[in-house]
Parts: sequence; structure tokens; C-alpha cells
Amino acid sequence: MGILQDILSPASGVIGPVVTKLLNFIPDPTARAQAEAAAYKEAADRIQQLDLAQLEVNRAEAGNNSVFVAGWRPFIGWVCGAALAYQYIAMPLLVWVAGLAAGHAVIQPPKLDDQLTTILLGMLGLGGLRTLEKVKGVK
Repeated sequence: MGILQDILSPASGVIGPVVTKLLNFIPDPTARAQAEAAAYKEAADRIQQLDLAQLEVNRAEAGNNSVFVAGWRPFIGWVCGAALAYQYIAMPLLVWVAGLAAGHAVIQPPKLDDQLTTILLGMLGLGGLRTLEKVKGVK
């Protein structure tokens, strides 16, 4: 329950402090521990219900014949991919070639900046999590 305990921890915001204050009203340590376990189980069950509901929405969207319903996620992926290609490949190379064609002194070719690395590592992390899900049999 590590993730759930992080969500419900007193430092996480609203839920943790409320649970902690309510549990402080239970004087018996055994009863308090049982109530805490029940609260974590209830929270985990609610989170799982929300996840399952979202999976059903995703399944319905993906199975729809309309490109406006089933195709929005691939569209966003292609738009973001095209924007990244333009921002980090096409535009710097076009500016470099235009500078060379205009007769400027030898211009350094463009370099990739740290933002691309941040985006790439984030995408690889998300992809890695999906791979872990597939290995564990999550659909």
C-alpha cells in the first residue's frame, strides 16, 4: 500500500490529515490500527473503481467507428510528434541552411537542447511503465 499511503499521508494535503484526526479519536491502539487498515482498504477500493470506470470509457472510445471519438488520442500523438520534429529537427536545420545560403560566415550546426531530453525521458518513462504493465498482464 505504498502509493496509497503516500496519497493518504498527512503531508499529502487534505485526505491524510482528515484520516489522521479521525483516527486520533479512537483511544484503543488495536481498534485504531483496524480502523486505519479499513480506511486504506476503502480508499483503495474507491480508487480501483475509478480506474475501472476510466478503462471502460477508454474501451468505448477506442471501439467507436467515428474518427472524432476513437481518433483523438492518435491525432494528439501525431500532432505532438510533428511539433517535436519541427521544433527540434526541421526549424533548426532550416535556419542553419538559410544562414549558409545567405553567405554568413560558417555557422555551427544546430544542437539539441535539454528540453528534448526531458521530453524524451518522460515519454520513455511512460512507455516503460506500459511495458511493465504488459509484462505483468495488465490489459
